[in-house]
Amino acid sequence: MNGTEGPFFYVPMSNATGVVRSPYDYPQYYLVEPWAYALLGAYMFFLILVGFPINFLTLYVTIEHKKLRTPLNYILLNLAVADLLMVFGGFTTTVYTSMHGYFVFGRLGCNLEGFFATFGGINSLWCLVVLSIERWIVVCKPMSNFRFGENHAIMGVAFTWVMALACTVPPLVGWSRYIPEGMQCSCGIDYYTRAEGFNNESFVIYMFSVHFLTPLFIITFCYGRLLCTVKAAAAAQQESETTQRAEREVTRMVIIMFIGYMVAWTPYASVAWYIFTHKGSEFGPIFMTLPAFFAKSSSVYNPVIYVCMNKQFRHCMITTLCCGKNPFEEEEGASTTASKTEASSVSSSSVSPA
Repeated sequence: MNGTEGPFFYVPMSNATGVVRSPYDYPQYYLVEPWAYALLGAYMFFLILVGFPINFLTLYVTIEHKKLRTPLNYILLNLAVADLLMVFGGFTTTVYTSMHGYFVFGRLGCNLEGFFATFGGINSLWCLVVLSIERWIVVCKPMSNFRFGENHAIMGVAFTWVMALACTVPPLVGWSRYIPEGMQCSCGIDYYTRAEGFNNESFVIYMFSVHFLTPLFIITFCYGRLLCTVKAAAAAQQESETTQRAEREVTRMVIIMFIGYMVAWTPYASVAWYIFTHKGSEFGPIFMTLPAFFAKSSSVYNPVIYVCMNKQFRHCMITTLCCGKNPFEEEEGASTTASKTEASSVSSSSVSPA
């Protein structure tokens, strides 16, 4: 083995020289230079500075403006809550541990940090699944008389929490476990060891198949059908400028959604799967740290992609920030009017942009 396994930890460095110490008790500066920990802490602090305001603003603006309380926005609101859980439960802890160079909060703190960070990420993924299903139902109308309403949105939100808990609670009760990973100042699922009594192998397979590949398949299917429907509607009304504009808008939104999902989580999932399937192979602490912390950035650009591209929400946000006035009233008003015109025109072709 090219790493050192101990009680509830795995350090990616051989202890042949005797320098490896528990990441719960000693600084891990023998893994990387102290400046790397400082840089990691600064990065996480940046995510807090950006992630908290934009997600909190999403919650506040939606609560403040009744016209934003639509079924779709319930799901977007839940996405903001999931991102805030990542910010408060994971990012704040990591800033502090990075300053010390090891996981100073001990085993209990590792469980809590790993749970909240993983819960926020998994909840976000299932939010995207519910969003894709909502878009598929609204745009493609597979059930002609079905209307996606408030009760369905609440059920969708509840579903995301159930699925997130189904992924994050088992490691707390003995099916796998949370341990420090990478540079040993943040915690995640144990992909690294075959620790007796934890059944890590079965849990990792369950997690990848149910909580990564399944969401990917559903999102791909729903948005694939959506694109086909939009193109068919545009082809049937080739002289309609509003339909063509709606096609471009929906296509752009779908591509950004899909790329955002893949860019954030595929590197982390790929590296984790590689480590899981190549136990005993040599890899450095940076190998897992970079994709893990890059995935955390999804808490920042999630609200940008899924909320700020909504013209109505953007108008309400500007109004809230500017004390009830919108200095871009004319521009925003024109955009909102155009959006309503597009939605009205395209809805007759069974297509409705977000």
